[in-house]
Amino acid sequence: MARTASAKKSVRMSASTLPTKSPTKSPTKSPTKSGAKSRSKPSGLTYAQAGVDIDAGDEVVDRIKPIVRRTYSPRVMGLHGAFAGMFRLDNNRAFKKNYRNPVLVACTDGVGTKVKLAAEFKIYDTVGIDCVAMNVNDLIVQGAEPLFFLDYLGLSKLNPADTTAMIAGVAKGCEIAGCALIGGECAEMPDIYAPGDFDVAGFCVGVVELEHTKRQLPVQKGDIIIGLPSSGVHSNGYTLVRRIVKDAKLSYTRKYAELGGKRLIDVLLEPTRIYAKEIVGLLEALGKKNVISGMAHITGGGLPGNVCRALGEQVDAVISAKAWEPPAIFPFLQKHGGVATDEMFRVFNMGIGYTLIVRPDAAATVLKALRKLGEKPILIGVVDLGAGEARIVH
Repeated sequence: MARTASAKKSVRMSASTLPTKSPTKSPTKSPTKSGAKSRSKPSGLTYAQAGVDIDAGDEVVDRIKPIVRRTYSPRVMGLHGAFAGMFRLDNNRAFKKNYRNPVLVACTDGVGTKVKLAAEFKIYDTVGIDCVAMNVNDLIVQGAEPLFFLDYLGLSKLNPADTTAMIAGVAKGCEIAGCALIGGECAEMPDIYAPGDFDVAGFCVGVVELEHTKRQLPVQKGDIIIGLPSSGVHSNGYTLVRRIVKDAKLSYTRKYAELGGKRLIDVLLEPTRIYAKEIVGLLEALGKKNVISGMAHITGGGLPGNVCRALGEQVDAVISAKAWEPPAIFPFLQKHGGVATDEMFRVFNMGIGYTLIVRPDAAATVLKALRKLGEKPILIGVVDLGAGEARIVH
């Protein structure tokens, strides 16, 4: 549905119909289709003249219907004119088998200042994937299966083509993650955002079996740390990235040999990897084998600031920086920015986007299962006695 309120115009979609609503609180029919009677030209000052285009919002609603529907599963429900999305938890045998005592898991996150680059270069179809990734990758750390997703877009001006591209990115991310996009909102706020600016945030809900939460192993000395490769910078550290590019007078549109001949902007806007299907698949493959003692999504704070969140107070994660070669973008940024190595690891993922801590006698099994799922896992460290810190050894 669509709704308006003073200086804000939003388009909200719900489960299966994505209907619209007029600026008043009384419901209206769905957006005007081709061949339908056009609206008469209003007299006097209009909302569009003030900066908010209701018709553009209606067009977006029509454009995104087939895109959003591609993410649906039989669990998604909805009635025409619904104000919220609905999702069934008990309509298939597999769900009942896997979740006898289901616990809902929820999280929210955004993309950060990476959106400034997307806005500047008008590349709108990738940050939606980032938005899903930043949420879903957090969710699976709890062992949860992603169920559904909702997004929020705040924009200076609602351009139907550009807005549709943003939402298409979110839908693509949901398809990769295996969750349904059952709702969202686009808010056109010219008094809040500068011309061309926008922001995107998301909200994800998943499910985990209660028994899984109760039998979490403690991390102990000797446990093995496995890293899963990132696709690049992902969605953290872009304030530093943009400062490096500015100070070093680099060109976003130049193709650099150090980056494999790719344009800098294309490397920086590479979407964040989504690890959902691999981690959920791993947990299913392991079944009742309780061998994972911790997981971490490597976001802001890098390896030192995130792996430590999976540890207890009596152990340290000792990670060898020589265990893998960081993607070319990281030495490129370090060289041109004059950034110390420790600071690079404290800000960026440095090529490792997700980590698992496993019992040493199960490491080979976990590695084999991950490779079977298409992953390229790397042994990056070991757990030792300590004080709950993640230490990088160069």
